[in-house]
Parts: sequence; structure tokens; C-alpha cells
Amino acid sequence: MKNIKIALTLLFVVSLSSCDDFLSETPDNRTQIDTADKISELLVNAYPSGGTYMEFAETMTDNVGDGQLAETLPKNEQNYNWEMNNETNIDTQANYWDACYRAIAHANKALQAINELGNPSSLNPQKGEALLARAYSHFMLVSFWSQRYNPSTADKDLGIPYVTEPEEVLIKKYTRNTVKEVFDFIQKDLEEGLKLVGNNYSEPKFHFTKEAANAFASRFYLIKGDWDKVLEVSEGLGSKPVGKLRNYLTFTALDPNIQFIEYAKADEPANLLVVSAYSIYARASSRNRFYLAGDRSQGILGTGTNIFGKAWLYKTYSYNSSMTVFSAKFKEYFKYTNLTASIGEPYTGTVLLSYDEFYLNRIEALVMKNRINEANAELEYFFGTRTTGYNATTDKLTEAKVVDKYPVVADEYTPFYSMTPVQTSYVKAIAETRRRDFIHEGIRWFDIKRFNIVVVHETFSKPTNTLEKDDNRRALQIPLSASSNGVEKNPR
Repeated sequence: MKNIKIALTLLFVVSLSSCDDFLSETPDNRTQIDTADKISELLVNAYPSGGTYMEFAETMTDNVGDGQLAETLPKNEQNYNWEMNNETNIDTQANYWDACYRAIAHANKALQAINELGNPSSLNPQKGEALLARAYSHFMLVSFWSQRYNPSTADKDLGIPYVTEPEEVLIKKYTRNTVKEVFDFIQKDLEEGLKLVGNNYSEPKFHFTKEAANAFASRFYLIKGDWDKVLEVSEGLGSKPVGKLRNYLTFTALDPNIQFIEYAKADEPANLLVVSAYSIYARASSRNRFYLAGDRSQGILGTGTNIFGKAWLYKTYSYNSSMTVFSAKFKEYFKYTNLTASIGEPYTGTVLLSYDEFYLNRIEALVMKNRINEANAELEYFFGTRTTGYNATTDKLTEAKVVDKYPVVADEYTPFYSMTPVQTSYVKAIAETRRRDFIHEGIRWFDIKRFNIVVVHETFSKPTNTLEKDDNRRALQIPLSASSNGVEKNPR
């Protein structure tokens, strides 16, 4: 497989593999992308699979503590202290920035090709996928490199560059759109893509299908506080979606070595969008000092956190006498490029979107629309699928139990919108549920930002580091490769 180069200002010049042969020449000499098959092949790379956000996103959350290993990787300590990584290699902040803009470049090239072919209706599925992929990568970028979405300040807050055209020059200068502009662009691409995307793929779980697109839309609208839209895109889930949520009773009964493999598999019904990311995140539990420490684990996954007073079905494991524990979610596959020299590239299967998150998003929207009875019934069902020995007759969720288990704490959850005390308790219950379900996957960071939750990180024999509300460090610093080329830095 030959290496080629794409001119991308935000990335400078990025090396890509043979799947990108269409982009391997200067514009006048490139192979023409003039068939549906060629466009579909291009879109395989329209997802940020060149890296993963999960390591840096998770390490910034309150899920992580000090495991007191003798050493750790510099990026692990930097992420734990909400600092910019000074490396750009695998699983770093800059690496994921590059991966997103590289994916956007492929989506834009596909859209250009479709436009040059006259936008025929026969290419609507490809156009829908390209628009959704472009929206997704920009959404992830603005979620990490900008402050949280707040409609009262979004027209002034620094967003990220929203790129809608393929590169035609070697170096092109970009300026940052506002957060409002970025969210408006995302919504436009998302809503147009939802109308066009289909399900006709040979490997649908590696592409935006209609359900994956709706799941992404529910995450986007949840952050915007558009509850009606969340309910609209999740209507197809129905009540208590049997067979769609991850079956933890079956999953955790498997040998841990099998769990690693099964979690991100394309044939797992709960998974809606998966990628094989160029990543070594599967090694984090044995290499990172700042990870899911055992005491922190009990506060998240322990029996005392179950509202029915029973044990959760979630399981954690540890290596030898390590003070950190892990859930069996990530399996690394090493692809040898030179078997004789033992040289190759590591890939890790990761779940980007799932029915589990989709369903929790819907329950939260029900709460915010004051449909508490419905939300209570759905949340009880979700808890039941995660509880050891759950009995639907005797293990009942009530509003009184939720309010007692998740009491309102002044200034703890402060989204840009208001919540009643009952809504606050239910939202806390859902946020803590999401926290448990997606441990290691970085999803907790989205809730920490939108609810403006304070995070305290303790380090053995060092002062405590606290991420206060509205702290500038909630927006990652722009990578050096981009800021050196004129992209404005975030304030510090």
C-alpha cells in the first residue's frame, strides 16, 4: 500500500494509505471520482479512525484517579491535569484533531464529486453519509476544543474552523467560526443527511445508517437542549427496546478475554457505529498511572450505587497487584506490515454510537419535557438490564427513591437551562448511569462540560488540581500544527 499526501492546512501535510488513491495526485492529475463505487470507497475514510479521543477524554473526567504506578506516559499526566499534550503521536489530542480533519477532507471530496456528477438522486445515500460524517467530526472537534454550548454566549465563543470544501492549495489559512456558527453548520449537515442516508452497506456498522444517524442526532440535540428534537429522532426506539440494549447478563458471563473481543464487534446488536481506530488505548490499563483507580471504581460501580441495593452486572479486572482496574472493552489487533522485522500498526475496535446511549438520551429528554412517569418506567427498565438478580415485580423505581438517591446539591449541575428539583435528581441519575455504562469511553466528559461539573484530581504527594466551573481548560488548547498556521489559540 503506497503512501500519499493530502494538503490540509489544519494538519499541514498528512500521510494516508492506499484507500485514498483518488487523492494521491495534484488536482489536475487525480483519478476521476465519477462512480458510486468510487465515492463509497472514499467515504470509508470519512470517519476519524486515525486515532481515538477516548484516552484523553476519559482521563480528564472524575472517573480517573491516581493509581500510584511508579511511572506513566507524559500524555497521561498531561491529560489528567488538563494540559496540552506535547506529543502528536498515537492517541494524543493533536492526533485526534488531525484524524477528524482528515475524515472531513474525505467527506468534502465525496460531496464535491457528487456535485460534479449533477447531484443525481441515485447518489443520495452517499451524499447523506458524507454530510453526516462531516457533521460528526466537526461536532467532536467543537466538543473538545471549544467551551460548552451556551446559546447566550455561542455567537461570541470561539468554535473551530468548519471546513466545507476540499483543499485545492498546499497551504490555506483558516479562521475559527464561532460556536454558534459551528452548531448551525452541524445542524444543517445533520438534518440534510438524515433525509438522505440509507442502510444499504455490506458492513453497515462501519457507516452511518439511519439508526446511527438518529443516535448521533440525539446526542447533538441533547447538548443544544432541544428536547423535542431528541424525542423526534428517538421515537423509533419505542418503550423498553428489548434486544437493542447490551445484554450484560450474557456479556459478563463470558471469559474476560472473550469480552475484550465481543464489546466492539459489528454483530453486537447494541452497537450502531464502530471503527477500527489506529490506537493503543487497549494498553492503557497497564501503562497509565492515572486511570480507573480501585477506590474510585467502588464509588461508580459498587453495590452502594445501585438504587435497588443489589450488585451491578458490570465487572472490572486488574493486572496482578495494580491499584487500577478496568472493564474488558478494548481489544488491540496488530497488523504486521513487515512480518520479518516484526513491524506493524496497532488497531483497536471502538464503539462511537450505541443504542444504550441513544436510549438514555431519550429518557433524559422525557425528563426535561416533564414526562416523569414515562422516564421513570424507561429508567427502571434500563437499570434492570444492568442489575444482578433484578426482579421486575419487587425492584421498582419511584420518584421518591430517585430524589433520595440523587439529591439536589446547590450549584452542582449548572447547565445553561433551568431544571426543577425533580428534573435535577432524574438528570443526575441518568448522568451517573451514563457514567457507569461508558466507563473508559470518554462519554463522561460530555456531561462534565454541559453540566459544568467541578472535577477534582488528586495526585499522591502533590497538591490537588481542581477544574472549576467555566475553567478555560475545559476547552483543549489548539494543537501547535494548527496554531502555528494562524488558527487562534484558546485563552489560558
